[in-house]
Amino acid sequence: MEGVAAGEALARLYSASRLFVNFFQPSFKLASKERIGPHVRKRYFAPETPCARLLASSSIAESTKDRLRAVLATLDPLRLLDEIRTVQHHVAGLAAGERVHVLPHRDADLERFLNSLAHAWRAGEIRPTHRKGPKPARHWRTRKDPFEAAWPRVVTWLETEPDRTAKELFIRLRGEQPGVFTGGQLRTLQRRVKEWRALAARRLVFTEPLAELSAHVVATVSGSPPA
Repeated sequence: MEGVAAGEALARLYSASRLFVNFFQPSFKLASKERIGPHVRKRYFAPETPCARLLASSSIAESTKDRLRAVLATLDPLRLLDEIRTVQHHVAGLAAGERVHVLPHRDADLERFLNSLAHAWRAGEIRPTHRKGPKPARHWRTRKDPFEAAWPRVVTWLETEPDRTAKELFIRLRGEQPGVFTGGQLRTLQRRVKEWRALAARRLVFTEPLAELSAHVVATVSGSPPA
């Protein structure tokens, strides 16, 4: 997103956001910090807006405070929030490629604004409590499996000595094929062995043929979805 239209929209969004945050959005400010052994105890002042802190400060000149009070008297938090939402939608439209060159002008209305919040989620607007949905299960590999060629031999070892740990099998594999595997690949083999044991337990419970079990393991290791 770039150009004059985008610059004007972002400037208008920043202007409304700056006024709302400085004059109407309270925040905590650290008052003291004390270390007690391994713990740190922090105390905060009561939440205030940046404007309220300046008005309460003795180091700020009265003329400056008068200007702040004058600005505050002209502001309406409802209008600022409505302005922020309006320009956010405008910026989103520009980012999506919409040919919108004139920023919309809207007069804030309390009833209309509050009513719009109840169904804003239907249009895809993210709420403070918004949570992303679960990602779909991934059945493909993002990189080549380092044990693709050696896995049939590992399966043979597991079938002969099923009580062997993945670490023991990994050490044995590195001994037979020096320089092929690195220490950081142990976790990958552990996942493979864990799945093999789960499928072996399934075979015992459901009397699944060994051939089907082996095919399932090979398909899993190669990264292709099992049939």
